[in-house]
Amino acid sequence: MANLTHKPLSWFKTAPQARRHFDEAELRRLGESLKVKQLQPVLAKPDGTLIAGERRFRAASLVGLKDLQVIITDEALTDTQIRVFQLTENVHRSDLTDAEKWRACEELLRLNEGWSNKDLAEHLKLSEGSVTKYLSPSRCTKDVQDALEAGRIGITTAYELSRVAEAEQVELLHLKETGASRDAVRERVRKHKQSSAPQVRARRIAFPLPSGVKVAVSGEELSLDDFIDALGEAQKEARKARDQSLDAKTFAAVMRDKAKKP
Repeated sequence: MANLTHKPLSWFKTAPQARRHFDEAELRRLGESLKVKQLQPVLAKPDGTLIAGERRFRAASLVGLKDLQVIITDEALTDTQIRVFQLTENVHRSDLTDAEKWRACEELLRLNEGWSNKDLAEHLKLSEGSVTKYLSPSRCTKDVQDALEAGRIGITTAYELSRVAEAEQVELLHLKETGASRDAVRERVRKHKQSSAPQVRARRIAFPLPSGVKVAVSGEELSLDDFIDALGEAQKEARKARDQSLDAKTFAAVMRDKAKKP
């Protein structure tokens, strides 16, 4: 049974959680917003141990608030359930670093040996593709992982590097850290993969999805990597169109016009 109430800050206790680093300036901004209105209660056990909301608790303490709205649950929560609460909240509301997301996803899989990436994605309310990307540093060398932890590369670069052998990861990491763009690294990865394994190519790749939607991509001698890159570019353009409030028909017309331009 859960109970919604207010509790003084002195009642709360913190426990180890997914977020490791807290930016004071960001916390202060959050604290000032909490002074106006607390939009979401924190979640705690009956003994005051926070399950979700440590960032709000720290922000409230920083700006001198006296209490917080809290949902108190007396359910017997497992470590896994607590971690899911913490990580889900942080992924969607608190801008965890890429390294923190990777470490937390890794931990959840360790706690649930039978989970697949799909299971983890469902629990975190993320796409399976996002979870695959967050877990990709586990397939990288320690140098790549260290670069991610230090913030010298992002999760997208780590994902690209995870797609090639360790020796090539070292080379491409150096390329990235000496000024190469993410797209340049991606292109080098694509070339590495093409040279390491011959790919069957086709002029058209088309198939139905389980949802009933049909996907088709055509071009000159397409490889599977070309197909993946094309879908990624299309998704990026479609999101821009959505942000501009375009409908599907207008979006298609705009893209046809773009393709005609030299």
